[in-house]
Amino acid sequence: MAKNRFSSGEGPSQRQLRMGELIRRTLSDILLRGDVHDPDLNRISVTVGEVRCSPDLKVATAYVTPLGGQGGKELIAALARNKGELRHLLGKEMTAKYSPDLRFRLDETYDRLDETRRLFSDETVQRDIAAREEDDDDLE
Repeated sequence: MAKNRFSSGEGPSQRQLRMGELIRRTLSDILLRGDVHDPDLNRISVTVGEVRCSPDLKVATAYVTPLGGQGGKELIAALARNKGELRHLLGKEMTAKYSPDLRFRLDETYDRLDETRRLFSDETVQRDIAAREEDDDDLE
């Protein structure tokens, strides 16, 4: 397969990133306004953290989390129930040629951030960081 001269082949392309951000903003606006005709979904405040698009832009995976972090499974179920209506509303508001198939996943970024903070506050890690800083000072 020929290598694209503009891309090293690792990570998403600029096109995927641009489309993902457009979908993220549009989907957030739709959910904020409560355009979906589902009372279960409209009573949940949703944060759309990221949208990743497939290379052909036909599938978009939205990483969402409910405000407060409680009820993630119910949120994913409500979004999956209404994905057809959400796709239709996305297509009406976006300037893209077609609207992608939507998939929803629970965003676990905040959980990983808490775990990283916990690890950095561990005394063994603090000691190792201090020792490395002393080694770096000795090199200068």
